[in-house]
Amino acid sequence: MDTNWMIYLQSQNQLAKVMETNRTTEKWGLVLNEQEAKLILEERAHALRQERRVEFGPGIAEKVIYEFCNSDFINQENYVDTIIRLQEIFYLYKNEMQDEITDDELLHLMKEQFENLCYGDLDYLEGTCLDNFAQAIRAGYEGHKKTDGYGQYAAFDQEKRWDYELYYETLKELCWG
Repeated sequence: MDTNWMIYLQSQNQLAKVMETNRTTEKWGLVLNEQEAKLILEERAHALRQERRVEFGPGIAEKVIYEFCNSDFINQENYVDTIIRLQEIFYLYKNEMQDEITDDELLHLMKEQFENLCYGDLDYLEGTCLDNFAQAIRAGYEGHKKTDGYGQYAAFDQEKRWDYELYYETLKELCWG
């Protein structure tokens, strides 16, 4: 009985902390109601079970919310689903990177790629960017430790990107002959 009481208090504490994020996120038009916050925490627990991870303390939900709340690609309509998916991706890549990267380093890396390379595409973040970086981490790369995870992906980016000058020249040819 004592264990159930302790679990209940812990879950209420986590719920209160997730609800408290509204104070910050409302600046960007993002607000969670209690049901949505509970769903995020339930899905966090599911993701932990799925990835066979144990988490002590408040969990990653709050950190994900704070890290991503000012994203250009998150709005009220996709907010809950995006946070849930980001949690799943986070736990997957904590395992894939064999815990050789801190929570903050991984979150910074995820946010930077989500904004600047993936343009909000969670599949691309998960299937390409983080996969490439995880391979580097498993191979012994440690550069992320010096920068807290910022500015590290470019060294492992294998995808061809568009060239502004080439794009502009092609556009000129198409529009102005």
